[in-house]
Amino acid sequence: MVVAYNTPPQEQTPSVYGTALAQFDRAVRYLNLDDGVADFLRYPRREFSVNFPVRRDNGKVEMFTGYRVHHSTVLGPSKGGLRYSLAVNLDEIRALAMWMTWKCALVNIPYGGAKGGVVVDPKTLSRDELERLTRRYTAELIPLISPKMDIPAPDMGTNPQVMAWIMDTYSMTVGYSVPAIVTGKPINIGGSLGRNEATGRGVIACMVEALKGHGFGKPSSETSIVVQGSATSVRMRPRSRTRSASRSSA
Repeated sequence: MVVAYNTPPQEQTPSVYGTALAQFDRAVRYLNLDDGVADFLRYPRREFSVNFPVRRDNGKVEMFTGYRVHHSTVLGPSKGGLRYSLAVNLDEIRALAMWMTWKCALVNIPYGGAKGGVVVDPKTLSRDELERLTRRYTAELIPLISPKMDIPAPDMGTNPQVMAWIMDTYSMTVGYSVPAIVTGKPINIGGSLGRNEATGRGVIACMVEALKGHGFGKPSSETSIVVQGSATSVRMRPRSRTRSASRSSA
């Protein structure tokens, strides 16, 4: 049976894509955008859904569902992570792809936004099962990905090893090594130094800028930080600025 079709329904929550659209609509009010351009930017360019089989270690075959969404390719190839989680759904992937477009555009990086994922709990898979799932999912994505079209990256539930399997599968398909097909791969096959720490550094940079607006002079006992993770938020009162910085990047 297909995991995505048999996962117990979660609590009814607001649409993540609806939240992304509401944010976009608020921002558009401050921009001199043609109505047609604004409407064009509200929707993904293309969406891909696939159900694919994976052989488990016990010999049984289980079906899994994967997605990949390209929100925009106006500035260049689409770019975005792949996540493995039971919480993955098309609504969430649409929103994350849209947010990737804005992130790239805001810092003037010549990429568009994309996102993808598989409905699976990676902790329930052996290493061999995870490899088979990744390679089969990659094979299904072949028509959509390339260094000049769409470049996957690690996200929740995936890591440099998963990126290495994607790179290897894609390279075997085209007949030569293509390190540029993914980012976040291991250093010894062309990965970038500092990639693993980049997100945490970004959190600290944003926190420092936010604190500038609210005054660095406040005692730590009066400073609160909310860390938003995977469907959870943790409210903390740091004892010192140093501890605040380290804990907020966790």
